[in-house]
Amino acid sequence: MVSTNEAALLARAEEISSDAERVTQAHLRKVTLPAGNGRRAGVMGLITLDNGEDHTRPNTFGPRSLLSLNTAIDAALADDEITSLGVTGKPFILAAGADLTSIAGGGEDGVRVIAQLGHAVFRKLQDGGKPSFGFVNGLALGGGLEVALHCTYRTVMDSAPALGLPEVMLGLVPGWGGAFLVPNLVGPDKAVTLILENPLNNGRTLGGQAAYDLGLADAVFAGADFLEQSLLWAADVLSGSTTVDRAELDRGDAWDAAVARGAQVAESRTGGASPAAKKAVELIDAARDNDRDAGFAREDDALEAMSRTPELIASLYAFDLVQKRAKRPAGAPDRSLARPVTKVGIVGAGLMASQLALLFVRRLDVPVVLTDLDQERVDKGVGYVHAEVDKLLSKGRVNQDKANRLKSLVSGAADDAAKSAALSDADFVIEAVFEEMSVKKSVFADVEKAVSPECVLATNTSSLSITEMAADLEHPERVVGFHFFNPVAVMPLLEIVRGERTDDATLATAFATGKALKKTTILVEDSPSFIVNRLLGRFMGEVGRIVDEGTPVPVADAAFAGVAPMPPYQLLSLVGPAIALHNVETLHAAFPDRFHVSPALERVVAARKSSYYGPDGGIDPEIEAMQEQPPNPVVLEPAEVRTRVLAGLAEEARLMLDEGVVAAPEDLDLAMITGAGFSFWNGGLTMLLEREGLGKFH
Repeated sequence: MVSTNEAALLARAEEISSDAERVTQAHLRKVTLPAGNGRRAGVMGLITLDNGEDHTRPNTFGPRSLLSLNTAIDAALADDEITSLGVTGKPFILAAGADLTSIAGGGEDGVRVIAQLGHAVFRKLQDGGKPSFGFVNGLALGGGLEVALHCTYRTVMDSAPALGLPEVMLGLVPGWGGAFLVPNLVGPDKAVTLILENPLNNGRTLGGQAAYDLGLADAVFAGADFLEQSLLWAADVLSGSTTVDRAELDRGDAWDAAVARGAQVAESRTGGASPAAKKAVELIDAARDNDRDAGFAREDDALEAMSRTPELIASLYAFDLVQKRAKRPAGAPDRSLARPVTKVGIVGAGLMASQLALLFVRRLDVPVVLTDLDQERVDKGVGYVHAEVDKLLSKGRVNQDKANRLKSLVSGAADDAAKSAALSDADFVIEAVFEEMSVKKSVFADVEKAVSPECVLATNTSSLSITEMAADLEHPERVVGFHFFNPVAVMPLLEIVRGERTDDATLATAFATGKALKKTTILVEDSPSFIVNRLLGRFMGEVGRIVDEGTPVPVADAAFAGVAPMPPYQLLSLVGPAIALHNVETLHAAFPDRFHVSPALERVVAARKSSYYGPDGGIDPEIEAMQEQPPNPVVLEPAEVRTRVLAGLAEEARLMLDEGVVAAPEDLDLAMITGAGFSFWNGGLTMLLEREGLGKFH
């Protein structure tokens, strides 16, 4: 029987539902649990979430999806033959959380309605009177993880690629039980890691095995028969032959310590600028009362409060960029102009080239040939790809036949005759050699002699001119920038750069290939360092100038919590001082008045230092000694550093738009989110600059 309150909630959910929602249907079927070995046979009502799309499109929960799940749960609870419930997803995906696009259009009370509806539907898995099992068979983020957390028991596939609660990264808090259930399941310190630390660390997630180790699941299974093993395990639990024990939690000093750590993480990562991070700490603190109704009510209140913040507006804007603009790149030519790519050549066999080979062979499933100066380098590159495929096999991500096929598609060539023969029938050749114009021009001159006139010549350069690189070729129109970010498998962004003579067929082929590689593609006009490296070059150049004038490195590093994905000198250490210096030198040559080349950075590179930080986490004393103090040092406070650097970024962003480097500010933001890890809750870059009063971009 549906209560009056539930009926009203369901009716309101129907009202705010939208045709924009990608509906995830909940399909209920009866599964007879296996008997034997002390088990009693029983019937489980197994609910499978499926949005009817291909396996790459995650399930999400909007109003209609939650109503579908509610109907399936009610049917299972009402069926006397069903003695237990299970929830799982289509292959390799449970669910990716709330449908933010749908929720955004729900009116003034839409967020509260969705919060309450999620709680009302999910908690039936706890309160329905029948044991429930969450079978996490793949990606499970936000509400996708929370639906499993509401179950009595959980299993997880060891190779599940991404489990987590990313809401704080989006300017929200886990609002369908996560902020209460996680600390009461695994303890407050682990909750801080999952709810705060990971989302604020560039959206880090857990793999299936790590999620089990954290205590989010009661059992972990591998392979294609994950569901069958999970059903066997569930039968053992229901029969009593397997018991699940959970440790008592310390709700005193240990909870206090965890909350204090959470507050420190929120402050250090966001500079106090994220209301969601502060609220998440409060919810973890309050969850110690172990009062579920009160905990869920606090989550409802918190989500409603977050819905009124500018950070949520920025998050929805950023989410829209990633979900929509990323799939329809501005300025991309008609797809019908794209040529088929049936074979790929890669010039170079170093780490970057090897990563590219792995990506191309996995996504395109076509022959890939690596070429380099000698056989040893080629063998090392091919060996890297084969080893990575073996890792995928061991994790159950590919089967033996697929692994054998992928490895057979990757080959190498070293001597000139072999390279020419190997590249002669390639449709797409990308170079990944040393970042020096003369080297790259020489490579393309050699490649052009071997390939057909229609073969696309792509360069992975991070800063050099595509136009100049192609200038001496017989067919400069088929040269295009194809700039990946490292690590290639992880970073979503692919900057596609049009030279002055790049033709539409080449560009269309580049975009079609980028889409097949499952990358976020953005069209960039040929200009020094393109989008991300130009903006980061201005960022680091301004910081370097301030430090050279006398502000200590730790003060500069402390100025950008909540703005950049990490402190500037940590970022510089991650990129590598030599690469950062090369980038800013390229930009200084083009724009000497705006891009500062730090003498201190030059000394660091000359000393072959790879990081500004020592093993103890502090600034390397030798590097500190290289920071020569000027005669009249100017020492800024962190807030002054932040304002000055952001003003420089605002100037650069405006100039890039005026120059037509990209079509719109949305492309700058999409690039900084997907290529540099800038926060969703800041809206990337330009919305942050507008909030700081540093210009109008929209």
